[in-house]
Amino acid sequence: MKSPFLQQIRDCIRVKNYSIKTEQTYLHWTVNFIRYHNMRHPKDMGENEIRVYLNHLALDKNVSPSTQKIALNAIVFTYRHVLNRDPGDFSDFHRAKAPKKLPTVLMPSEISSLFQQLQGDAKLCAALMYGSGLRVMETVRLRIQDIDFDRLSVLVRDGKGRKSRITTLAPELCPVLRNHINYIRSLFEKDRLEPNWGGVYLPYALAKKYPKAPFELGWQYLFPAQHFSNDPRSDKQRRHHIGEQSVQRAVKSAVKRANIHKPATCHSLRHSFATHLLERGADIRTIQAQLGHSDVRTTEIYTHVLNRGGHAVRSPLSDLGTDID
Repeated sequence: MKSPFLQQIRDCIRVKNYSIKTEQTYLHWTVNFIRYHNMRHPKDMGENEIRVYLNHLALDKNVSPSTQKIALNAIVFTYRHVLNRDPGDFSDFHRAKAPKKLPTVLMPSEISSLFQQLQGDAKLCAALMYGSGLRVMETVRLRIQDIDFDRLSVLVRDGKGRKSRITTLAPELCPVLRNHINYIRSLFEKDRLEPNWGGVYLPYALAKKYPKAPFELGWQYLFPAQHFSNDPRSDKQRRHHIGEQSVQRAVKSAVKRANIHKPATCHSLRHSFATHLLERGADIRTIQAQLGHSDVRTTEIYTHVLNRGGHAVRSPLSDLGTDID
């Protein structure tokens, strides 16, 4: 659907420097909202139509609670920032409730079996997700300079909630990563010879502050795509990072080949990272910082996975080596 109104939404999103993924998502749900109401313009609708649409998503389409929330966020954005109207108060809206469930965690032996079924970029991505507690989105967006071999750390830029953090890097990955970066260096040198190469994508604020950065090795993606593509915003020819879905599909397929009978996904590797750290006696606050959780209560779900005490600490009695009869 092409229209001046949708372009207005797109321009507003770009002024706020939101990601291309957010732009696509917000446009999708706004268009879906308009189509549901028989192509009526949002300016001619309001709170009642929004509520009817959200109920339709929950009751007729049976969407997940998170999807319903994203749809509401998209519509509220359109009203507040594009139409400059208050869409109404949705504090009393009965959103679909997410079922409470414990995260899927893999045993160390299952992790090893999974890695044996992976290769190439997917295997290295999986190793970083498990070894550093990264989300798949954070992994594919890594830049070369985000890897600090001296301090054994990984810098996560603009993670979930646009937060940055530093997490650990397994020393066992250093030789593999160094070889991988050497390959990217050769690819980078090849790209520099292309007359139409526009450099790597940088968020607007960074691109403005460091205009030469897109053409520097350190800013190149750690997991670059095989081919060039045109930036949908600037139309420049760039080498983007590999897609999240390619890694997700590879891990899902590897789970089956490894005969792991659990609903394991890429995110299970992050869950396993946190749980295994707890099993080794790591402090809950340290794990919270590693995962980038704002609230420690989000991190504490892993203590329930272990079925141990509230802070998953190792009892000092275990170190006595004495039987208690």
